[in-house]
Amino acid sequence: MINSNTFLIALRFILLVLVQVLVFNKLNFFGYINPLIYILFLYWYPIKQNRTTFIILCFFLGLSVDIFSDTLAINTAATITIAYLRPTIMRFVFGVNYEFQSFKLNNSTKAQQFTFLALLIIIHHLVYFTLEIFSFSNSLLILQKTVIIGISTLILGILFSTLFSSKKE
Repeated sequence: MINSNTFLIALRFILLVLVQVLVFNKLNFFGYINPLIYILFLYWYPIKQNRTTFIILCFFLGLSVDIFSDTLAINTAATITIAYLRPTIMRFVFGVNYEFQSFKLNNSTKAQQFTFLALLIIIHHLVYFTLEIFSFSNSLLILQKTVIIGISTLILGILFSTLFSSKKE
């Protein structure tokens, strides 16, 4: 029998892929701003779960978005990169608190949650746009797209995490 945590992870996976593919891939604000909201899966994934399972799920998350977006495994590479670096990012943002069994993302400060989400987005977008453009002569374009699309993804990520937060204040 599937427990509620596994069901919630599967539901988030499916909904984020569908929302990314059916809604956000079709939106192009100002002609080129296309938020990559599926990154929230990595933000919301439970901290103390099996890391191998997490990386495999992130592979399939990126692959699903790649298949529907026709982006030649760029999303997969970027998603696996931040899935692999997630414990390091968490250790940087949350410090020693991350190591404890009782640590929950909802119990951390808003500034720590914002920093964690922002770092996930920046690293993902940097890898994504470096692979997409694949030219060091266009480094300024890579940084410009990373910052502008990263800000839009961060704003929508904060909005979605506020709307769908399990902790009601």
